[in-house]
Amino acid sequence: MIIWLASYPKSGNTLVRSMLSSYFFSKDGIFNFDLLNNIKKFPDFGVFKTLGIDITNENEVVKNYINVQKEINKRDGNSIRFLKTHAALNDINGYRFTDLKNTLGAIYIVRDPRKIILSYANHSQITLSESLKRLIELRTIGGLNDNQNQSVTHVGSWSTNYHSWKEFNKVGKYLLIKYEDLISKPEDNLKLILEFISKITNTKFEVDKKKLKNVLSTTSFEYLQKLEKENNFPEAIKTKDGNYATFFKYGKKNTGKNLPEEITKELEDNLSSEMKELGYL
Repeated sequence: MIIWLASYPKSGNTLVRSMLSSYFFSKDGIFNFDLLNNIKKFPDFGVFKTLGIDITNENEVVKNYINVQKEINKRDGNSIRFLKTHAALNDINGYRFTDLKNTLGAIYIVRDPRKIILSYANHSQITLSESLKRLIELRTIGGLNDNQNQSVTHVGSWSTNYHSWKEFNKVGKYLLIKYEDLISKPEDNLKLILEFISKITNTKFEVDKKKLKNVLSTTSFEYLQKLEKENNFPEAIKTKDGNYATFFKYGKKNTGKNLPEEITKELEDNLSSEMKELGYL
């Protein structure tokens, strides 16, 4: 059954994927980029193609979100399937993104939107103003022209994305993880995630302390930066000059406090309610 790793883009989803892929899909807990292949993005072209779904037709893709998830669960049997998504949990053209029948639960990763602006601008090679616009407007990502091989995804705005996944909280199948806590207290928060997985899968397992130690040391920002310099990050976006934008670029240097005043003001004017709720204001 599916466990969602959900977030707005550039909120720390890759870090959570890195931690979980190295804990669950390696023998020793030592992370490498290949391990990320064990936690696929959803939606992506591959699964839809195998079921004969026309990926050039957005309505057909949206219409079959849940059908594809049913097929994934059918193939996996009783196994846990982690899936990463940036989709908002909303109805699109009358169709749901997912439902409780096909989902064990959701881990939602949230990040201070002021930090997302800088990170998103670097990742997508856009201006800070364009990055701000993306955060506060309803939007989609992916599609046939997307170099991430990803089907169209209805992300929504930062606030609609954040609020939408709270639906799982009503049935006790939701864990909110703040990126800032994951960075400042990685061990505590990874243990929280593992406890949540144990709860929603109704499976008791002892945390492997040696493996956990290796996970934490090889998914630190500094280690991931080192890996990227040595091997390139396979999910980095290609720039206009043919190179790849650095994925693990800022880390703790991105405080969200060095944005132009007018951008900070517009962001906080639009998202003040959610930012206060999360302790960002």
